[in-house]
Amino acid sequence: MLEQLSRFKSKFYKPFARILLFLTSIALITYLLPKTGKFAYEYQNGTPWKHQTLIAPFDFPIYKTQTELNNEINAASKNHRPYFEMDTLLAANIRQRFNNDFDQYIEKNKDNFQSLNTIYSNDTTYFSVIKNTISANLSTIYSKGIIVLPEENIDAPSSFELMLIKGSYVEPYELSELEQRTSAYKKLLSNIAAELPIKEDAMIAEASQFIDALQLNKYIEANVLFNQERSNAELALLKKNISLTSGRVLAGQRIIDQGEIVTIETEKVIDSLRRKYEANIASETDYYFILAGQFLLIAFLFTAIYLFLFYFRRDVYQSISSISFILLITLLMVVFASLKQFFIHFPFYIIPFAILPIIIRTFLDSRLAFFMHVITILICAFFAQNSFEFVFIQIPVGLVAMFSLFRMTRRSHIVRAAMFIILTYSLIYTALVLWQEGTLINVNPFMYVYFAANGVMLLMVYPLIWIFEKLFGFLSDVTLIELADTNHPILREMAEATPGTFQHSIQVGNLAQEVAYKLDANPALVRAGAMYHDIGKMASPMFFTENQAGGLNPHTELEFEDSAKIVINHIDNGVKLALKHNLPKQIIDFITTHQGTTKTRYFYNSYINKYPDKTPDISTFTYPGPTPFTKETAILMMADSIEAASRSLKQYSDDEIDKLVEKIIGIQIEEDQFINAPITFREISEAKEVFKNKLKNIYHARIEYPDIKK
Repeated sequence: MLEQLSRFKSKFYKPFARILLFLTSIALITYLLPKTGKFAYEYQNGTPWKHQTLIAPFDFPIYKTQTELNNEINAASKNHRPYFEMDTLLAANIRQRFNNDFDQYIEKNKDNFQSLNTIYSNDTTYFSVIKNTISANLSTIYSKGIIVLPEENIDAPSSFELMLIKGSYVEPYELSELEQRTSAYKKLLSNIAAELPIKEDAMIAEASQFIDALQLNKYIEANVLFNQERSNAELALLKKNISLTSGRVLAGQRIIDQGEIVTIETEKVIDSLRRKYEANIASETDYYFILAGQFLLIAFLFTAIYLFLFYFRRDVYQSISSISFILLITLLMVVFASLKQFFIHFPFYIIPFAILPIIIRTFLDSRLAFFMHVITILICAFFAQNSFEFVFIQIPVGLVAMFSLFRMTRRSHIVRAAMFIILTYSLIYTALVLWQEGTLINVNPFMYVYFAANGVMLLMVYPLIWIFEKLFGFLSDVTLIELADTNHPILREMAEATPGTFQHSIQVGNLAQEVAYKLDANPALVRAGAMYHDIGKMASPMFFTENQAGGLNPHTELEFEDSAKIVINHIDNGVKLALKHNLPKQIIDFITTHQGTTKTRYFYNSYINKYPDKTPDISTFTYPGPTPFTKETAILMMADSIEAASRSLKQYSDDEIDKLVEKIIGIQIEEDQFINAPITFREISEAKEVFKNKLKNIYHARIEYPDIKK
């Protein structure tokens, strides 16, 4: 039962998971699309109307543009009169405080002002006269109002208008009708000096000294205060009352003829028709019909992706993780684009759509990256105001992104790609404006700011690549370069434990990398694989000739079968060590395939020569495989065998090197080592030429230096 269940799972798991992933993606993207009808006409200001004469199908208002609304809102804000409120209780409190302070001061200091302590009239002293005069003037000033202005109006002119709340009613005022603290204090002193009935110079001086001692500025406080809540409410009401429309078009009225240039005014009318049309569709048509149309359209696009993978990228089609990856990053781009329907003023061109082709190109290939970029842009165009312009700009940007970041081996490459993308955006946008307007007057400078922000956000590709590597088990060129660094802990240990194998791995990497460049394979992957393909030899380094010294060979004490087993075990030991150090699966593939299903030929031939009458157990002398199944692993197998065999040449002539390369690769072909690898005979021939040239350069004859004659 368990076996049947396991067979059923292995047979149907991938097809079921694949279909589920596609259906889930279709459903999510359909959910994100705006649930409104789609206006049937594409148009652009400054270009001819390419469609038939447009007649208004129904009455609709002409909506103001956002710029017009912003101008009216700014004008309303500018003309808005702020609201202030008068504190009617403050004046009485101030006068009461003044009277108390005055009486206390007189009680302590009346002997210091003898002249003012004399009778003015009817038993009233000059102190009482001064007190009453000050108190009366305080009442007068506070009844007029002492205002404190908010910071934004601190420099307002005297003609500045405001609304003053007095109890239950509101009156308009000019700033000149009120006092500010400084002017109120000066006016208080001026009025007191003018109203005091003191004529003698000596008494005037003493009264002035007395008034200064009272510190009357303490009794000048603002009783007209800014009412923030009421001002905001009135301003909001003023903005709310601004009309959103500037006219009306009647049913049957001609809007524009075919071939007529779309002007700013005409564009506003057509925009209004589109807005009303899409709103009517959403409200009058069955919601489920719109949903069905969107689902069918998205399903068609995703069917195209499915068929593309099935016919052209079978390796991706067979990998559930790879399919999950390309569908996830597509969905993320659509999610970012959908922000446009939630935030009206969201800058659409700030979204770094070029991230998608860059990341897919980094992990998979250029053709799939461009195909997915086009599909994603077509979907995201439903959120754009001008779909044609959006698609026309984004597709070339995706191409530039892929070309400018073909290999990401340094962080500076991302910065360079971002600069190219910003330049591409700017050039295409400027060209479109010139084509449509015939002038640069109507260029929107904010678009260039959005393009620059887009380029800056593109720098997120570096951490995103790391995240996708961890999520889906991919390898980027940056990671491969880090793995191939000889300072990696495993490689440092290998250099100490098996120095001969370490040098062999470096030479194999050099050879394989050159072939990878020639055959359009991944040179960084080949080099990293070469550095680790023989790490299993660290388990028993002296059983491999490149690590033997002083003529000591432990195989002389062993049977041929035992020697073959030890040598073959370096594959299994290498896999165990790689798993222990969490090396990626792609690197482990080089360990398991670099010998394929070939034989340990030295021990196999030696056994046959020694025991000609016995039939050897071939499996004892054969590597477990598998054979190479990628172009990179096939290249490494050739490079590994050729580099090892080249060390045994007695003469390094061009002819001997040519024979060696032909012999080694010929044997591998005869033994069907490349039957599962996507490599052609033509590519194998090109690889041979690279190997021959590289070996000749390595082992080229050197000039013999003459000795000094004595």
